[in-house]
Amino acid sequence: QVQLVESGGGLVQAGGSLRLSCATSGSIFRFNVMGWYRQAPGKERELVAAIIPGGATNYADSVKGRFTISRDNAKSTVYLQMNSLKPEDTAVYYCNDPVSARKGVWGQGTQVTVSS
Repeated sequence: QVQLVESGGGLVQAGGSLRLSCATSGSIFRFNVMGWYRQAPGKERELVAAIIPGGATNYADSVKGRFTISRDNAKSTVYLQMNSLKPEDTAVYYCNDPVSARKGVWGQGTQVTVSS
């Protein structure tokens, strides 16, 4: 069973930055596509960034140019650098791989709150 532990969230003013981390275990991390998702109050969870084992990345239009996803295969950890944060980025952020996500396996997430 994969385990996912997100950290690094907090309260930040608009325009500020945060770096999220997600430590994983229980899977062959280096072979996995990994993604960062977020869920705002009253909204569905959405995928905001993804990274394949080779390092190529993809972003939702709403975060493109502001967020950067990266991974450290040696540490089985994925990161999300968030710059130029906006109040609409406020959400609980989760990391996951697509297989675990379809199975409904999620970590506890980390809260990001951006004040205006």
